[in-house]
Amino acid sequence: MNLTPIHDTAKGKLRCVGLMSGSGTNLRRILEHREALRTERGEAPYDVVAVFSDNKKSSAQEIAAEYDLPFIMRDIRSFYKKRGLKRMDLSNRPLFDAETLKALAPYEAHVAIYAGYMSVASELLIKAFLGINVHPGDLSQEIDGRRRWVGDHAVRDAILAGQSHISSSTHIVESQVDGGRLFMISAPLPVEIPPNADVYDPEGIKIIEAHNQARLKENGDWIIFPKTIEYIADGRFALDENGRMHFDGMPLPHGLRV
Repeated sequence: MNLTPIHDTAKGKLRCVGLMSGSGTNLRRILEHREALRTERGEAPYDVVAVFSDNKKSSAQEIAAEYDLPFIMRDIRSFYKKRGLKRMDLSNRPLFDAETLKALAPYEAHVAIYAGYMSVASELLIKAFLGINVHPGDLSQEIDGRRRWVGDHAVRDAILAGQSHISSSTHIVESQVDGGRLFMISAPLPVEIPPNADVYDPEGIKIIEAHNQARLKENGDWIIFPKTIEYIADGRFALDENGRMHFDGMPLPHGLRV
């Protein structure tokens, strides 16, 4: 069986571009992890070469300035408003992404880090980079051959289904939303019900969802997302002839658990 590393370390550092729409906390943790690796090893195996945002109200410019990185802004609301379109109309999304790719081309990135990037990516963007995303749900869990905890409310859905623990997953960004091949699954985090929050009350479940999603971000996303980038950069993740994921030469059909 032939395995092809997702990143060939002989070609140098893994070059990443951060895509973000909001606070960018996941990107911050990846940048902080890069600095920690530099201290530990003398050099990090990956670089973030630029920060891109589709939202003029995001923290992208602040993060880019803090880490002395190039910053690219293309506000997607302005893009749609200029054309008199609704944002949910995806027919012009390839045009938006084509212009984004032109803006990013000088940085020669290999990987796109989807760090809270809220725009649906077209095939143009998906195929241009290896996209890596973190999702607040255990994507290895399936029912009737379909992933269970997908979508924007994966944490809420898991809690309402009676799950006692929740996890985050990192995965390749592919055409099917939350359907990409898995890299890592975070350690199970016990669900907490805040005092005076009733799981059977609509407002109560919103409180419970927000509370646990924030905990999962800190105890899941911020741990496995930076490690996923590190392991890819070190050449530890690889694909076989059929595109199946491996880690350190071993098959990894359900993600690497930490």
